[in-house]
Amino acid sequence: MIRGVTHRMLEELSWKVGGQQGEGIDSTGETFATALNRRGYYVYGYRHFSSRIKGGHTNYKVRVSTKRRLASADYLDILIAFDQESIDFNIKELRPGGVVIADEKFHPALPEGAGAVLYTVPFTQLAETAGSSIMKNMVALGASVYVLDLPVDIFAGVIHDTFARKGQKVVDQNMEAIRQGYNYMKEHGDNRAKLQLKPAAGSGQHLFMMGNDAIGLGALTAGCRVMAAYPITPASDIMEYLIKKMPKVGGVVVQTEDEIAAINMIIGAAYGGARAMTATSGPGLSLMMEAIGLAGMTETPVVIVDTQRGGPSTGLPTKHEQSDLYAVLFGNHGEIPKIVLAPSTAEECFYETVRAFNLAEQYQCPVIVITDLALSLAKQTVEPLRLEAVQIDRGKLVREVDPSHLNGQLFKRYAFTEDGISPRVIPGVKGGIHHVTGVEHNEVGRPDESAANRARMMHKRLKKLEGVELEGSLSFNGPEDYETLIVGFGSSRGPIEEAVERLNSEGRRVAHAHIKVLAPFPTKTLSTYTEKAHNVVVVENNATGQLSKIMKFFGISVPTRSVTKFDGNPFLPGELYQELKGLV
Repeated sequence: MIRGVTHRMLEELSWKVGGQQGEGIDSTGETFATALNRRGYYVYGYRHFSSRIKGGHTNYKVRVSTKRRLASADYLDILIAFDQESIDFNIKELRPGGVVIADEKFHPALPEGAGAVLYTVPFTQLAETAGSSIMKNMVALGASVYVLDLPVDIFAGVIHDTFARKGQKVVDQNMEAIRQGYNYMKEHGDNRAKLQLKPAAGSGQHLFMMGNDAIGLGALTAGCRVMAAYPITPASDIMEYLIKKMPKVGGVVVQTEDEIAAINMIIGAAYGGARAMTATSGPGLSLMMEAIGLAGMTETPVVIVDTQRGGPSTGLPTKHEQSDLYAVLFGNHGEIPKIVLAPSTAEECFYETVRAFNLAEQYQCPVIVITDLALSLAKQTVEPLRLEAVQIDRGKLVREVDPSHLNGQLFKRYAFTEDGISPRVIPGVKGGIHHVTGVEHNEVGRPDESAANRARMMHKRLKKLEGVELEGSLSFNGPEDYETLIVGFGSSRGPIEEAVERLNSEGRRVAHAHIKVLAPFPTKTLSTYTEKAHNVVVVENNATGQLSKIMKFFGISVPTRSVTKFDGNPFLPGELYQELKGLV
């Protein structure tokens, strides 16, 4: 143990709770993170969990900062341990002077040479005194805030919001458990490792949400009223969110028997005029490919969310990866126009989901919103959303047909137009009768496999996105005279931003371009940045450098080098900094 008194004032804190799945690890981390977010700090919380319902090590790591961060910290200041495995598994992250607060019940021990302070607290016993052993996680929270010199009442609002539906008695018992942990540390602990966070700069009015919830909220705001999906990690939270919210706005969520049923159901709903979506991960996306082609052939606007996870096959269902790029861009057979959006923050998940529904109807094609496990499930501080900025654009939706224009013929649903986008009607519009089929067809939808029609209709569909580069296709940050350009997409934004910040503080000239639209690929826009660089490095969480190869495929002529990670974990800022340091 470290002797003497250690008082540290921190710009940011890294805190983690670990134990077995089923011990309330998530709720412990969630309560701690939410309370600090409400206090005005910027918070980033990441869950590490096993692909089983109960048992197996799990932890929740929370980074609390006075400025916005979008990645877990490289280190730990405080570790809450409910078993010895949590100490053994996580001790390497503790920086010198770090604190371990462990349940006395399992006789905790630090590995030899660990430069940390160990406090043993009878979590279980104190929880029983408060009302139930199940509240040992609340005792741990009380012990945590004592070390941080924070009052126990920072948890009062969160505890009330979490447990009020179970009655005031449960609320009071949980607060009592927190006080028990705090008072035990006050009476039996010492000041060997007192930590203090610098005062928060924020107002405490920020949201705290994960990407999946932001996508669900974005869908509701966009006017989505039909969601069909089959549960799959890490996408299921989108469906679970909408199950609670959709009925309140007159919508419906259907849990289908499989992903094939889900995609076909939303195609039918979208044809009927509803804004419709589904959400899945890699294995489910594979099953949807034929139907995505159907949406492209029938020019039906649908939105599909793909939350990437480790593959192939069942792979690493609860771990992070970015290896679905080939699938979302090239997975379907045949050729159709398709839009792929890649948000990088929870805010962007909200706004880009709204945009996905607009784009789907403007271009009458499938739109895929691709995220990854870290973006989907990690919770982060979010600025208040600007609902007034949301606009709905339903494209060329025809609400009334002039019969005199039909000349006794069916409605030309697939009419040849200059921009390739045809007028669209929904069932019930008088004069809008047309045929719908998945085989090649003419302007009114009747099957027509003639060579001339096939060539003309294929050209019509593909023309929709020819030469198009969508607004906001990438973001750029860095000095104007940069020598090295780092390129990424998705949740790698946070680690890249911090690594670039560290490199530039050392006098290197490094910039960062983050791709937010993968299809149509922003070749022209990205080239304006890559061609100025002496060195281009692509950062991604897959084994084969998919984004780097896609950049070359779509015409980025500057040679690139790849930094990849595919062990199931996102990049940490420090490890990425070390990787890049040898390349810039």
